[in-house]
Amino acid sequence: MADRAQPDSDDATLREAQLRAALVQVRSENAQLREANAHLVMATVNAQSLQDEAEAANRRQNEFLAMLAHELRNPLAPISMAAAMLERMPQPTPELAALRGVISRQVEHMARLLDDLLDAARISSGKITLTIAPLALGDVVERALETVQPRIAERRQQLRVALHEPALALDGDKVRLTQVLSNLLGNASKYTQDGGTVGLRSEACELGVRLIVSDDGTGIGPDVLPHIFDLFTQGPRSLARSEGGLGVGLNVVRNLVQMHGGTVQAHSDGIGLGSRFTIELPVGAAEAVPAAEDTVASPAHDACKVLLIEDNVDVCDTLKSFLMLDRHVVTAAYDGSQGLALALTGDFDVLLCDIGLPQLDGLEVIARLRAQEADAARTRRLFAIALSGYGQPEDRARALAAGFDEYLVKPVRPDSLLELVAAACR
Repeated sequence: MADRAQPDSDDATLREAQLRAALVQVRSENAQLREANAHLVMATVNAQSLQDEAEAANRRQNEFLAMLAHELRNPLAPISMAAAMLERMPQPTPELAALRGVISRQVEHMARLLDDLLDAARISSGKITLTIAPLALGDVVERALETVQPRIAERRQQLRVALHEPALALDGDKVRLTQVLSNLLGNASKYTQDGGTVGLRSEACELGVRLIVSDDGTGIGPDVLPHIFDLFTQGPRSLARSEGGLGVGLNVVRNLVQMHGGTVQAHSDGIGLGSRFTIELPVGAAEAVPAAEDTVASPAHDACKVLLIEDNVDVCDTLKSFLMLDRHVVTAAYDGSQGLALALTGDFDVLLCDIGLPQLDGLEVIARLRAQEADAARTRRLFAIALSGYGQPEDRARALAAGFDEYLVKPVRPDSLLELVAAACR
């Protein structure tokens, strides 16, 4: 009996030892699980923190770029207006005309650089939307050529255009597709020597239409070519950087083409052997769209009574003088409070109002003006045009919602401004 009890006791002791070992193992594994869970929680918190920091950094970058564009556009506005005034001077000397041309071209170049920089930021944050509508291929090409023709003519370059079907219908955003082509044609001219050749031709392809922009200029090195559409990528330049840029234009081109469901590729046989950019876009489902007809010039306008509110003295004075050259009667105010008082008591046809005014900003000016018009039950509503260095869609939407009828981004094209003012008076 004692002999049989001993093995049973030994078995019980063994089982107890095994249970204790298993319990220790379970506790160890539980501790490891708790530690792993704690690490997972910390990793999740850190990942969320990093995401929040990245989003905050992106917001700060966009805010900085918007402020940068605003601050740079403000000095461009009076320069642009001054150049337009020089153009209207009676019997200008050839030297004066040449200087005016230089000023105008450089202002346009600076404005395009700012637009490209902001577009790159907006695309990366998903803030660009397209306005899709049927449009003719020839119409888009014509608008792009209007943008780059002065530069090509200045450098005595040959421009060869061959469209296989100008009335071919595309479903796209006219402004953005024009931007794509003008960017590529502008680059082709920039990196081609004086007297060189820039080409644009179209042909049918499986996707729909293929557009090829070519040149016989400096070409692209094999080390740069695979990255040519990346942000801030540039090929080798001389120390003078006479052909320099920000390295964002081609990145904007690629993103806009992809947003249209298309593709873009670059090709070059090497340095000094020219380059070729090929875009493929889907065609629209609609029938061919006739190209837009030339706009008939508007008849001569009557003088308008314009109220101008602008705190930048140079901008205000040059814009006032420019409008007066077109026979308009202009009253100027340098702050929002004075401008609102004039708007409420004076008899004006058009209001030109800067948004970033001290004390009372442009949005508050127009909001109070519209409220007073509603209270007084005025039958004649003042046509209001906002002027701003901020060009993002949300800035435009906020101004229109506040009560402005139009929104113009500085530097304003002089002819466009005159047409808008004259149309408002009519």
